Amino acid sequence: MQNFGLIGAAGYIAPRHIRAIHDTGNKLIAATDISDSVGILDSYFPEAKFFTEIERFDRHLEKLRRADENQRVTYMSICSPNYLHDAHCRLALRVGANAICEKPLVINPWNLNQLKELEEEYNKKIYVVLQLRLDEKLKQLKQEVQSGHKVKINYVTPRGMWYSTSWKGDNKKSGGLLINIGIHFIDMVLWLFGNTESYVIEDDSEERIKGRLWLEKASVEFLLSTNKKDIIEGKPNRSIIIDGQEFVFGTSFTGLHEEVYKDILSGGGFGIEDTRPAIDLIHLLRGVEKCKFMNLLI
Repeated sequence: MQNFGLIGAAGYIAPRHIRAIHDTGNKLIAATDISDSVGILDSYFPEAKFFTEIERFDRHLEKLRRADENQRVTYMSICSPNYLHDAHCRLALRVGANAICEKPLVINPWNLNQLKELEEEYNKKIYVVLQLRLDEKLKQLKQEVQSGHKVKINYVTPRGMWYSTSWKGDNKKSGGLLINIGIHFIDMVLWLFGNTESYVIEDDSEERIKGRLWLEKASVEFLLSTNKKDIIEGKPNRSIIIDGQEFVFGTSFTGLHEEVYKDILSGGGFGIEDTRPAIDLIHLLRGVEKCKFMNLLI
């Protein structure tokens, strides 16, 4: 049994991590969030210490690190806002824990190098939650990929007025739609179809981004939107169509966190170098002017 800490316990994604820690037979011993809306802890780990100040959380973990070996945190689950992920990974390593971080690991690619150096310095590992890579249908598809595939991604997930005033609506904190929503799909298509050869951004706004990618083995059209005007047939559209066959994402997003934890705890898991291609590409896409074609081979 491993001892876990959790940063961002009141966040949207935290319940999936809490359940995964519980269902894999491990223990959450301490959690933190600036919000105290963390009643879900009662259902799984009512005895976990909770802190609304990360400085006190840090102090508690350092005390445990210097105590009996059985009390130390060995893994840290990170569910905080995007722009804090790398800082919280550094905290995890510093207190002697491996990090399990939600996507994106970083917003800007140059921060990956520092984290890689710190992994080596502390002799610990940073894992990234890339749950779509564990979807059985997509794993099978990867084995069958050849070349010339045509892919269309639609991810329309309407958001209310709150979105623009939260950290998610601040591009400096979230990375914008390409990072906050698109990272799932960018990572997936690069993993399935290989490196990027060229790309174009056709439409780009705070609520909507549309573009094309030409990869080694596929051409990809994508639409990412939080605007309800993009809803088709009155419901959110979250799908990928590959050569005419549609994959609808349901449990791939909500039901695979336990598999992610099992994979990591059994010696697998995805790390910094696994997530680098998607972070690098999104950094390039964020800097492209609308309707400007870029060829990476030039």
